[in-house]
Formats: sequence, C-alpha cells, structure tokens
Amino acid sequence: MSKEHRSNELRIIPLELIDVLNPRERNTRIFEDIVGNIKNIGLKKPITVTPRRNSEGVERYLLICGEGRLKAYKALSERTIPAIVVHVSDEDALIMSLAENIARRQARTLELLSGIEKLHEQGYDKKDIAKKTGLGVDYIHGILHLLKNGEERLLVAVSGGRIPLGAALKIAGAGSADKDIQAALQDAYESGQLRGNHLLNARKVIEKRRTLGRTIARGASRKVSEVTSSSLIRTYQNEVSRQKMMVKKAEFAQQCLLFTVEAMRQLLANENFVNLLRAEGLESMPKYVADRIEHGGHAA
Repeated sequence: MSKEHRSNELRIIPLELIDVLNPRERNTRIFEDIVGNIKNIGLKKPITVTPRRNSEGVERYLLICGEGRLKAYKALSERTIPAIVVHVSDEDALIMSLAENIARRQARTLELLSGIEKLHEQGYDKKDIAKKTGLGVDYIHGILHLLKNGEERLLVAVSGGRIPLGAALKIAGAGSADKDIQAALQDAYESGQLRGNHLLNARKVIEKRRTLGRTIARGASRKVSEVTSSSLIRTYQNEVSRQKMMVKKAEFAQQCLLFTVEAMRQLLANENFVNLLRAEGLESMPKYVADRIEHGGHAA
C-alpha cells in the first residue's frame, strides 16, 4: 500500500465515466436536501476520484468520496461534474472513503462499520485498521466480533454511545436466552459498565433484539410497538422491588433462625428439659443447629 500520492488535479469529468467504489443507500429526505442545495447554490466541494483503465484501455474513474453529490448531479440531468483526481490503489481508495465518512459522521453507522469489516477481509490487521481510521485496537476487535455475529442492533447502540462496547460484547456472548442475558446485564452492572441511562438503553436494545432480531431490517414494516423509556423504568423498578422483597424475606428467615437457636440454647441450659429429651430419645440434633447453639447463634 502506497504511503504517498501524486499531486491532486481538479478536472471536469463526464458522469458516465465514473464508477462507484462503495455504493450506499441514502435517506430520501437527506438526498433531496443535497439536490436542492446544489440546484440553488451549486457544488461547494468537488467529488474525489481515482483513474482506472478498463479492459479495453479506456480511462475511467473510480469514485472515492461524494456519492451523494454524484447522484444529485445525475438527478439534475448534468453531464459533467468537478472532481479532484488522486492516484491511489484500490486499498487506499477504500481507506480514504472510509476515513472521510468517519470524519464527517454523515454516513449510516452500519455502512461505516461494514467498511471496517471490508478492510479486515482485504487482509488488514486490527492495528492497521486502527491506525488508518483513528479508532482504538480494542474497539476494532470488538466491532469485528459483533459484525461477525450479525449484531447490528448492538453495533448501532455502541457507535451511538448508548451502551459501552464491553457491555455489548457480554450481551452478544450471552446469546438469546433471557436467563443468560440477565446474568450478562447483572455482570455489566456490577462491573460498573452499565449504570443509569446506559442500563436503560441496554434493556431497550435487548427488547428490540428479542422481538425484531439481531439485524436491522431495511424497508420492512414494524408492527411491534416500540419500547418506551417509561416501560423500561417500570421494568427496572419492578426488578429492584422484587430483589428488595427477597432481601426482606431472607432477613426475616435469619431473625427466626436466630430466635430459634437462642431459645434452644436457653432450653438446653435447663437440666430438667435435657432429661426430658433423653427420656424421649431426642438427645441428638442436627450438627448445623448444634454448632450454632454452641457458638452463640453463629456458625463456626
């Protein structure tokens, strides 16, 4: 992979000679805004391309950055477009495209993350990808793991900052069983990874993941009602109340046990009561109870 590029050139290039490197679907409203802006005030920034010759030796151009602007020009029936021409390899072109989208944060999240996956598939290791994109090696490793397992909902939540990557990996590792997921959530909570809004967001993602699947269906209608923050808070509060009730029951049982042990200790100090037990053949008792009586109500 080359580290330096030859001088850039600004050319006016026919649209028909430009091939798209990494085509993407775009939000209709955003695309209409791009078309309207170009129609009213013109193109503010040229697209970026790199020259390529086809099998017949004809020079064409591979689009690196500016697909929205290119499509807008086509929608406006333009025949040519201003373009900055750079001379780079296919790999460098992909990296340039990915890096610009990450820097602008305007492309769809899954498309950006899929770009990381494409770099990995082309032979780049995690350190190379991290260096080119400015992301951490651990982050790249986690993203690739989620991509491999089709965890699109978790990926979107992580990239949007709604839940930490570590917590998402624990949830993904738990599979789809409710019991295992709850255990993963508890582990993430106890380790400090999920607190406050992060916990609520994680539960929301998990609910969607359970009802709608791990991947995000594009264009599919969603009849399942959205989980609201209020319902998540109620669920969380109910779980807290349930656990508090369990603690109270445990404390009550402990108090009953302590009372019973103390009563038995006092009764066993009475010689007449001991003689009565012997007469009835009840001089022995469970070792656990005997130990607690011997140690004043506390097990050794």
